[in-house]
Amino acid sequence: MAKRAYSPKEVLAKTYKTLPWGERWSRPFGFPTTNEAWFVSGASASGKSSFVMQLAKELCRYGMVLYCSYEEGVSQSFKERVERFKMGEVQGRFRVATSDTYDELVERLAKPKSPHFVIVDSFQVAGWSYDQTKQLIDRFPAKSFIFISQEHKGQPMGKAAVRLRYISGLKVRVVGYKAFCQGRFTEDPGSYYVVWEEGILRTSNNLG
Repeated sequence: MAKRAYSPKEVLAKTYKTLPWGERWSRPFGFPTTNEAWFVSGASASGKSSFVMQLAKELCRYGMVLYCSYEEGVSQSFKERVERFKMGEVQGRFRVATSDTYDELVERLAKPKSPHFVIVDSFQVAGWSYDQTKQLIDRFPAKSFIFISQEHKGQPMGKAAVRLRYISGLKVRVVGYKAFCQGRFTEDPGSYYVVWEEGILRTSNNLG
């Protein structure tokens, strides 16, 4: 059976629920839909982990967040970020999973009142194929998946990660404690999210 094709009128009539966040977030990232896929990459010590925790806290304002901490677990450094960004303030909307298999995560997300935002950190350590990941996104179309990627020579590590980046609506790269949006939503390509102001100054001084 042939699949449906939309007319321009039908496309223009569509409406979407977007994140109603403030200027600090909307300027670099626009107003993405609440079920958008994110792809966040960055080199080690770039501020990526701090950015992700800040993003997680902001998303807690709009729904339950599940942080799949496959790479770090609940290590000392992870605990320090939880303390630094006062994640206790969103106690009721923030959960951390460290060892869910793919099937266990699917089972968790299929339950009533399951998390709306799912952070996968990192995609490489999760060990999923591109096809598995695409199936996960398609199975839960109302949820937002945020994939955190390792890098090699400035590019996402592994072919699956490169493919995943292409289909993600929000592509974010963290460099020198600045998070830049390379996706479809930003209206100000030169803007960035300040992850750590002092870190930016230190990086600039070192470069100078």
